[in-house]
Amino acid sequence: MYKELVVIKVGTNVMTNKDNRIVRPVLNNLVQQIAELYERDIMTILVSSGSVIAGKEVLGKAKIKDKTQRRQVYSAIGQPRMMRHYYNIFNDYGMKCAQVLPTKRDFNPGVHRDNMINCLEGLLSEGVIPIANEDDAVSVSMSMFSDNDELATLLAQLMKADKLILMTDIDGLYDGHPEQEDSKVIDKVEPKEDLDKYIKEGNKEEGEGRGGMGSKLNYAQKAAANNIPSYIVNGKRDNVILDVIEGKNVGTEVSK
Repeated sequence: MYKELVVIKVGTNVMTNKDNRIVRPVLNNLVQQIAELYERDIMTILVSSGSVIAGKEVLGKAKIKDKTQRRQVYSAIGQPRMMRHYYNIFNDYGMKCAQVLPTKRDFNPGVHRDNMINCLEGLLSEGVIPIANEDDAVSVSMSMFSDNDELATLLAQLMKADKLILMTDIDGLYDGHPEQEDSKVIDKVEPKEDLDKYIKEGNKEEGEGRGGMGSKLNYAQKAAANNIPSYIVNGKRDNVILDVIEGKNVGTEVSK
């Protein structure tokens, strides 16, 4: 068995370039670190966005007017494409991965939740990396996660993970606007700290991901309150996951 379990969430903005195209070396760097953790007996559940962008790359601009339906279509086309990317890269590192597509209802106590725990425990015990993403193709707005930060947090709590790492495209929570020169990254925050004064939400295009810094901090604080130390880090930095595991000072740590 493994000695530690980490839930890592990678957002769309980490894996795409400025033209909103998926950058394979970023995925490669991510999988390389997960493979390194595996060698250290640390298992990972990966929560990966990207299916909507991947579907958009294939289909181009859809003629569908309804926003929810359009998202479902992009996601249904893009999800197998994302999994093919991951399948091939994990295979290059001699590892196996599997797809898990939960909806919010699956976290309610009952048979669905028990089945999901069973499935994840089975995969992890076989050394297979579960890759989770919201099942956008069947989720409707009432039963949608607010974003994959929420999904990652729920999975971390469900599986009693040792750490939660939320990857974004900036270095963590700043005490001012991230682009201002005198702004600094805040190293550590408490689960109950009021962080509203630090949070500035940006505008995002469709498919660019729904979760901003406010959302990440909210869920990181929830996980930390449940004794799961959480980290908000820049997913485009080399070896950032290994740095977190080794206790180096990267990003913003949310813990008691």
